[in-house]
Amino acid sequence: MTRAMGAAMRRIQAGSALSAFGIGFTVPFLYVYVAQVRELGASTAGIVLAAFAMAALIVLPVTGRVIDRRGPLPVLVGAAVVASVGAVALGLANSEPTAILAAALLGAGTAVMQPALATMIVWSSTPATRTRSFAMQFFLQNLGLGIGGLIGGQIVDESRPDSFLLLFSIESVMFLVLAAIALTVRLPHAPNLQEAMPKDASAPRGGMRALLGHKAMVQLCVLGFVIFFACYGQFESGLSAYGVEAAGISASTLGIALAANTAMIVIAQFAVLKFVERRKRSRVIAAVGLIWAFAWLLAGYAGVGHGSQAMATAAFISTYALFGLGEAMLSPTVAPLVADLAPAGMVGQYNSAFALVKQLALAVGPAVGGPMGAALHVPYIVTFVLFSLGITVLAVRLGRRLTPVQNQPSLAKSPVVAQGGPATEPAAAANA
Repeated sequence: MTRAMGAAMRRIQAGSALSAFGIGFTVPFLYVYVAQVRELGASTAGIVLAAFAMAALIVLPVTGRVIDRRGPLPVLVGAAVVASVGAVALGLANSEPTAILAAALLGAGTAVMQPALATMIVWSSTPATRTRSFAMQFFLQNLGLGIGGLIGGQIVDESRPDSFLLLFSIESVMFLVLAAIALTVRLPHAPNLQEAMPKDASAPRGGMRALLGHKAMVQLCVLGFVIFFACYGQFESGLSAYGVEAAGISASTLGIALAANTAMIVIAQFAVLKFVERRKRSRVIAAVGLIWAFAWLLAGYAGVGHGSQAMATAAFISTYALFGLGEAMLSPTVAPLVADLAPAGMVGQYNSAFALVKQLALAVGPAVGGPMGAALHVPYIVTFVLFSLGITVLAVRLGRRLTPVQNQPSLAKSPVVAQGGPATEPAAAANA
């Protein structure tokens, strides 16, 4: 990695961490804010959360092409400004229409920031350093979210709407800080914002059709959907409902479980990174499936086993901690693989497509898992044990479609970053 790449990467990581810090101030309290503080009711709160998710699903299909044509910098700056406006508007919203519109702006802005940041990381790294770069982003984002949520919890007061306005204002400022930092980033082939465009400014013809014809990428998207559906899509819906209804877990214990998840990520990330860098990506993902299957079995023991309440609580908290271990293994594996599969000039579209898959899984996961976790305890556990084992099977199959270097970047002798994105291996191009 050159000195210019290192300087750009440090600023990208700082901006990403600070924006996550801002998001942490509001995410845990959004439902309570809309339903109780603004007294708009549970149904309106549900609509606001749905608007947040739907906005992401609307904007992501077109985000990738814009990134590839205009470069990630202007897209990131625009998205951060939109998110900032949405955050302030949500803090001031006192009616259903304004809350829904503000949530849509916030959701659209934060959704677009994901592939834009990912593309900037790709442009500022080599295949050999990309694994560590994405791991660092994941680590800093989780740290930022955790610290933001911790501080926000000390500020928030349900009896004072102004305290929530302060939280949303802090979030808004953090988005503007991200935009300001982005404006100072000098990408290796983009000296300033106006020149933040690949040297070959025309994106490859075919777009989504070319992506859908790339079998390895399609398999990775299917795998990604299962990963996000079986883990992230259950954290605050199905698994928490299961814990309360089946395992007798209190709300405070749920908070401890989430803290255990974050703590595991923060503690294990770089120890895991050394292990991951020397292994095939497909095998690492397959191992995560096995770890998560065991985690779901522990959750099953917590809810339908016949141990003491203390044992059930320990097993439930361990479930979240094991999920965190799997997340730490996936962060330096999946996102860099998306970039390494992308042909030159289509990195933005590949990142956006994968972000769209993630959003779909996060929308479907709670809708399916919530009712099952609350009422169908044994079927719920069995279902997600099978989904976790499915991750292992899909990962093994994906490994057969990857080139040796795509599957294990440490094998590369002379990694090269292509203009506008990573170099495409000949075998990968043949799969496209």
